[in-house]
Amino acid sequence: MKDTDPRDTIISAENLSLTFQTNDGPVHALKDVSLDVRQGDFVSFIGPSGCGKTTFLRVMADLEHQTAGTITVNGVTPEEARRNRAYGYVFQAAGLYPWRTIGGNIRLPLEIMGYSRDEQARRTTEVLELVELSGFEKKFPWQLSGGMQQRASIARALAFDADILLMDEPFGALDEIVRDHLNEQLLKLWDRTGKTICFVTHSIPEAVYLSTKIVVMSPRPGRIADVIDSPLPRHRPLDIRDSQQFIDIAHRVREGLRAGHGDE
Repeated sequence: MKDTDPRDTIISAENLSLTFQTNDGPVHALKDVSLDVRQGDFVSFIGPSGCGKTTFLRVMADLEHQTAGTITVNGVTPEEARRNRAYGYVFQAAGLYPWRTIGGNIRLPLEIMGYSRDEQARRTTEVLELVELSGFEKKFPWQLSGGMQQRASIARALAFDADILLMDEPFGALDEIVRDHLNEQLLKLWDRTGKTICFVTHSIPEAVYLSTKIVVMSPRPGRIADVIDSPLPRHRPLDIRDSQQFIDIAHRVREGLRAGHGDE
């Protein structure tokens, strides 16, 4: 669904399709996807397994390449955006190197990019504070809980101060109590940093709670069934989930998922 106002659009897909060639024949992962993401948006992608949510995120990140249509990130191709370090990527698993400390894991991309030792130290301290892990720099991943490891992974993605944060179901493996806490922390981090966040999830409450825009996707081939601009206020306590407004948005997401299944 294209935005009629092109100002501040930083990710723009137009009739994007992606077909994987396999030994069993072609797999149509995405079909005719058009979407604009604007500066400062928090966009959640929700849909059943195999609907192309992660594939779309990977196309943004230059980890997959479309077979038709166009996509730009900050006005350039995803490849150019990657070279310009336009985004940080947070995977489903924290992906921390067990032989490096938390600080060492966060410093790794900064080392690769050639930042000075002083700048590495400054940025590491700053992002650890952002994700509320100050004091854990010298710990190893195995000494942290799953939720803390994911926060360290987010810190690593933030370390080089990219404007865009791409997050592929980062809290899916965590229990509900930890997930709620990290949802609250992520909203605070988004508010403080002004980043643009694209977030893949299977959870309707998570999508509604976090997002300014919810993209509902249909089963393969992945298409956009609905785009919901959230009317919820920017500052959202967890108990907003009990409000009628929240329940109404969740109902629309659920209806969009049902309608998408009906198109198969």
